[in-house]
Amino acid sequence: MTIVTKVSLFILLLIAVTVWLAVFTYPKPTFRLIACDVGQGDATLAIYGKNQILVDGGPGRKVLDCLSRYIPFWDRTIELVVMTHPEKDHFGGLIDVFKNYSVNNFITSGLDSGTSDFGVLEDQVGSGRASVHFIKSEHKIGLSLMHLDILHPSSEYIAKISDEKDLSKVDQSTKVLSAFTTTKNKNDSSVVAVLSFGEFDALLTGDIENEVSDSIADLLTLSAKREWEYIKIPHHGSRNGLSQKLLDAVDPEIAVISAGKNNSYGHPHKEVIRLLSDREIKYFRTDEKGDIIIESNGKSYWIK
Repeated sequence: MTIVTKVSLFILLLIAVTVWLAVFTYPKPTFRLIACDVGQGDATLAIYGKNQILVDGGPGRKVLDCLSRYIPFWDRTIELVVMTHPEKDHFGGLIDVFKNYSVNNFITSGLDSGTSDFGVLEDQVGSGRASVHFIKSEHKIGLSLMHLDILHPSSEYIAKISDEKDLSKVDQSTKVLSAFTTTKNKNDSSVVAVLSFGEFDALLTGDIENEVSDSIADLLTLSAKREWEYIKIPHHGSRNGLSQKLLDAVDPEIAVISAGKNNSYGHPHKEVIRLLSDREIKYFRTDEKGDIIIESNGKSYWIK
């Protein structure tokens, strides 16, 4: 076999492998919601067609493994990244996301972390091309057929924890992430959002604790009634996160808990598991199942 023949065969083999990979990694026509197994932290990936929404990034590089499993290798752009609040188990992995992907839009409440790691994230965001948006409740965001309705934090809450600074006066195009500081519990500043695709509704809760859980429950009770398919259990299943009042208001069909295997916090706590079991709500844990994948066509859904 001549060298020319060998080279030609190699090129043909390379083309065949590329085509094979393209066929098997081409975006599916259904909506997918993936609770990534990132250890003790949170990262939720929503995909429809060629568009992606990433909510939080976990504590480290494991989020990249999740992204590579569900986003085609040739797609190096993430349309929207949301940071629910500036705790490392939620923002740490976003540093590597910004290093390895081009992010179009970055959403944050604007609350500062006050840590050196957060400064690294801020540098990465600032050196990229992402548009940074400080959001509050009642903001609505659409991406293809995916929709995010922001429920929390409200402008009053942001003003309160931000020494009465007026969020509306902050330049929305700035790349500065740390517009505000607070001595309050950062968990309760978490961005809480409804992620919808057709008739499929998911409540994403960050790390909110009991008081805010109750406030969200009151808000949902006053709003138009929904049939909730999915809830991300707040704060990795901490007993201080999910309140009975919120669970009653949502009454979801399934619940997902993101926690690290054998974590030192004992998450998820038995009190939360009991709340879910008493209502016969199916729950899935990343520490037991790994990535948890829900697919939907906008009317029905199924668990992969």
